[in-house]
Amino acid sequence: MIKTPSQQRYESMQYRRCGNSGIKLPSISLGLWHNFGHVNQIEKAKQIITSAFDQGITHFDLANNYGPPPGSAEEVFGKILHSEFKDYRDEMIISSKAGYTMWDGPYGDWGSKKYLVSSLDQSLKRMGLDYVDIFYHHRPDPQTPLEETMATLSLLVRQGKALYVGISNYGPSETQDAISMLREMGTPCLIHQVKYSMLERSAEKGLLEVLEKERTGCIAFSPLAQGLLTDKYFNGIPAESRIANSGIFLKQSDLNQSNMRKAEQLNQLALSRDQKLSQMALSWLLKDQRVTSVLIGASSTQQIDEAVGAVKNSYFDNDELNRINQILDSNKNVAL
Repeated sequence: MIKTPSQQRYESMQYRRCGNSGIKLPSISLGLWHNFGHVNQIEKAKQIITSAFDQGITHFDLANNYGPPPGSAEEVFGKILHSEFKDYRDEMIISSKAGYTMWDGPYGDWGSKKYLVSSLDQSLKRMGLDYVDIFYHHRPDPQTPLEETMATLSLLVRQGKALYVGISNYGPSETQDAISMLREMGTPCLIHQVKYSMLERSAEKGLLEVLEKERTGCIAFSPLAQGLLTDKYFNGIPAESRIANSGIFLKQSDLNQSNMRKAEQLNQLALSRDQKLSQMALSWLLKDQRVTSVLIGASSTQQIDEAVGAVKNSYFDNDELNRINQILDSNKNVAL
């Protein structure tokens, strides 16, 4: 039997059940956080998204403030979606978020009903969509009652503007409360998006246990620690790197002796596994079945290829795991 291009597409990817739901997510998802705004070339963005989809990456993650400038990533994605993928919408999971500053005044930030409803309406308009598959509250709001924020997420599902909802950057206790509230409202919390990598392991301090107990999915963002868990900086700072061009999230000071020693030692272990450091960092997250998907950013199709290759080897023996922990525990202070 001759396989169709779509059947071949999905052979290179593994999919994991997202919590206690009918949805499966690809082990690798693509985030459109930093390389898909108006300041970037749309043809390059199109190549990256097409390459990802052709290799079975069906989940594309956005937020209202992604760009730069804010909002532009959704606009660019919408143009590419309707020009290249209009026949494939039902094969895609498209997510967006709201919770950070998006517009001036008292209603353009945090977690009020006013902000979340307005933000999702704007996101749908920018992308030219009737609904998103997942809508997240992007961060906890210390002033808005959690009941209001969760009730708004539930409302957006009932209105048909989102199929599922999730939360991001919530701590273990807040996560438990949010999941319980949503369940009482009849709108399960599908997934939690958390910063998690070899160098940022706070998710292991209670959060993963809550998600496992509540059968809620987990998607890890910043899995490569803004590029520190790659071989990019072994020979200095490349001209096209984020440090060279912005230095907002990964700073030159992060390339200190301790961090670079960790990266170089991890790289040697990765090579012994026939992987690049970036691949091993992704594989290390995927070894835990509580992690539904790992969310990568990409500035080239080569990075997509490498990330998809990581799916093939997420097994670590005890010696490898012990060696990784020894490396990470040495000089524990990691400034990120």
